[in-house]
Amino acid sequence: MSNSGFHNSDIQGPLKYISKEEADALEKELLEDYRFGKQQLIEILGHNCATAVTKAFPLRVLPKKQPTILVVCGPDQNGAIGLVCARHLRTYDYEPTIFYPKKSTDALFKDFTIQCEKMDIPFLSYLPTEVQLINDAYNLVVDAVLGVEAESQEMKEPCASILGTLKQIRIPIISLDVPSGWNMETGNPDGINPEVLISLMAPKKCVLQYTGKHHYIAGRFLPYDIQKKFELNLPKYPDTDCVVQL
Repeated sequence: MSNSGFHNSDIQGPLKYISKEEADALEKELLEDYRFGKQQLIEILGHNCATAVTKAFPLRVLPKKQPTILVVCGPDQNGAIGLVCARHLRTYDYEPTIFYPKKSTDALFKDFTIQCEKMDIPFLSYLPTEVQLINDAYNLVVDAVLGVEAESQEMKEPCASILGTLKQIRIPIISLDVPSGWNMETGNPDGINPEVLISLMAPKKCVLQYTGKHHYIAGRFLPYDIQKKFELNLPKYPDTDCVVQL
């Protein structure tokens, strides 16, 4: 085994904010060289995101009587991570509702959808354009719309309409990896401004523009050799936690 003596605490230097090119290369290496399966990776990340939600908003601090959460999922991988996140939130006694308007034809994503349906997680047929209805019905919104796929999808429907609605809501937004509508490297001052951001594997360059309250990283599962190769300098994770707050 290579680098068998290497531990997370050995990583030195400042936290690295990675480019799109580095993020793609990191995921490619995980899938091809380390033999992570696509489903495995999405499952790990979705579970980590749900854990971060519970840390940022424990059940006891939610303002509404019912622990309702709206999870808005896009058509690509970020949306699939949102589906897994919703399923795990359900097991943690939250009450997620999913809006997933443009369902992927990918068999894997269909499996994630069925898993949510089998757990009696409701799916909305449309997103209310009356923003107050969303503010009144839910404690918070999980933004799993675009992520790193942003530029190709941003101005297409239904994503454009969803972003327009998310910009107006008053309840907290939790974005997965990259706030929807942001450029992965340069950010977007006119985009949505989430209260919580959960960086997947490592923070992206756009996070340098992030001014929200809470930033979590979900990357503890990354093999040490990958962390070293990409010089991620991830922070030390507490105890057995799968996420760490910066």
